[in-house]
Amino acid sequence: RIKASGLKLQLCTNETQATRENFVRKLQALGFDVSVAEVTAPAPAACRLLRERGLRPHLLVHDDLVPEFAEIDKTNPNCVVLGDAAENFTYANLNEAFRLLIGMEKPVLISLGKGRYYKETDGLKLDVGAYMKALEYACDVQAEVVGKPAKGFFESALAELGVPPEQAIMIGDDIVSDVGGAQQCGMRALQVRTGKYRPSDENHPEVRPDAYVNNLAEAVDIILQQL
Repeated sequence: RIKASGLKLQLCTNETQATRENFVRKLQALGFDVSVAEVTAPAPAACRLLRERGLRPHLLVHDDLVPEFAEIDKTNPNCVVLGDAAENFTYANLNEAFRLLIGMEKPVLISLGKGRYYKETDGLKLDVGAYMKALEYACDVQAEVVGKPAKGFFESALAELGVPPEQAIMIGDDIVSDVGGAQQCGMRALQVRTGKYRPSDENHPEVRPDAYVNNLAEAVDIILQQL
């Protein structure tokens, strides 16, 4: 319905357990007409940053995300890239990342997001932000976040759309990463009461969505009524 209306659409995801290609295939299998070009994701943004700064990463990411970094030099690492590694978040792997960072004269920690938790069918799960904070604390370093809610992430999505922030609306279920991040960039933002939404989000001390909607379809109704 959004596409049929003539509005531009970009999917902004912090998905770091799959490549964009696999992410899109999953959506296509669910019946969505989506292309890779319509997805803004953290891993490609991180690769651009690594190339620009001549950084060679030690990867602590999900096995299925590793192909995104295939063309990046990973010999003799001079930074750590952290994603939602899921089962790879073992003590040994975290400790290896810690040892690399603590041994650097100027440690560089790049995180593909800083979400606290996410929701899957079997319940809530710890997200990359919890592990990012552990490494920040242990190494006395400030991570550079390339996924939501980083301003640069939303700016890259807007650039791909070719629209200014005041002409864009973000729809998401995360009060901080989706709503707060978009609003800091000058966009309006709607929060859906689905997914990882929790009633306590409506009492957040810092972030207030421009509106709450019960689901994505309701958000689309509201947006199309404004045209």
